[in-house]
Amino acid sequence: MTPTEREQRVLDRIDQVRRRPARVREERVTLAHGSGGKATKNLIEAVFLASLGNPLLDRLEDGAVFPVDAGRLALTTDSFVVSPLFFPGGNIGDLAVNGTVNDLAVSGARPLHLTAGFILEEGFPIADLTGIVASMAAAARAAGVRIVAGDTKVVQRGKADGCYINTAGIGVVEHDVALGVDTARPGDAVLVSGPIGAHGVTIMLARGELDIDADLVSDTAPVHELVAGLLAAVPGVRALRDATRGGVATILNEIAEAANVAVLVDEAAVPVQAPVRGACELLGIDPLYVACEGRIVVVVDGAAADEALAVLRTHPLGAQAAVIGRIAADPPGLVLLNTAFGGTRIVDLLVGDPLPRIC
Repeated sequence: MTPTEREQRVLDRIDQVRRRPARVREERVTLAHGSGGKATKNLIEAVFLASLGNPLLDRLEDGAVFPVDAGRLALTTDSFVVSPLFFPGGNIGDLAVNGTVNDLAVSGARPLHLTAGFILEEGFPIADLTGIVASMAAAARAAGVRIVAGDTKVVQRGKADGCYINTAGIGVVEHDVALGVDTARPGDAVLVSGPIGAHGVTIMLARGELDIDADLVSDTAPVHELVAGLLAAVPGVRALRDATRGGVATILNEIAEAANVAVLVDEAAVPVQAPVRGACELLGIDPLYVACEGRIVVVVDGAAADEALAVLRTHPLGAQAAVIGRIAADPPGLVLLNTAFGGTRIVDLLVGDPLPRIC
């Protein structure tokens, strides 16, 4: 569809704004800087990339893949500050392990080893810490990784939220693939591995601040076996991402911007559990922006979309996988959603911080 002259002016203006150098206008860090949306993007580009930028970091993938004498390794790091620490379906411990394993997995790597650093608040119950560490151990065994190094710091009472965990992970890339959101091209298909938003909604309800009851548990899970099966069976996989902060919408925007393509999404095709959808409607939140912790977004050659879908559905974590959209050439840099009401709207990056800390 050819845009009208007025529509083209609007698209040109959006493109100009997107290309401006990132700036952090705030004088202090706000919660919005950790939301995974525009404020996070500006902070990363204007502060971290401005000083630390290099070819591996600049790609802003979930893990850095680099060659070594014996092949390729992937390295990633993450921090976990979820509130509450314990929630239906998990706690900060298994969340930290699964999140790090998943960042390695979507980089195309088989996870090997993790590190874990703890920042503990004075007065934090030892019983809670013991439970968190036990959950980490169980999650590591389930994912086939070992936690091989660690660190512990204790801060004064009131200076932390009980327990924060920082991790690093390393894995080996065994498949001859070069994954990245910048490789998406017109004609590709976009898939998700299952229903979205369960983790974020579970965390919101677990905080006890909302008078909403729902039979929900977090979707936190390690996706490395799901990814390994996909990469082994399906050629033409372009990119993989796990949909954590900012949800699926953020990943789709990253694809559109990095590859300078349009991402066209069918709202009716996006799998969302009924309790998640109901809670989001009550709260006025779009499920596309709500975090997952055991779901991946896949960009694959359009000709291999059906094969990729079939492979994903052979694994329990991918049983409800779906093709949710496709990549097009125009309008470049935008995500467009064909709504259930028959209209089309732009899905932009998350603005502000409407959600609690979810990872």
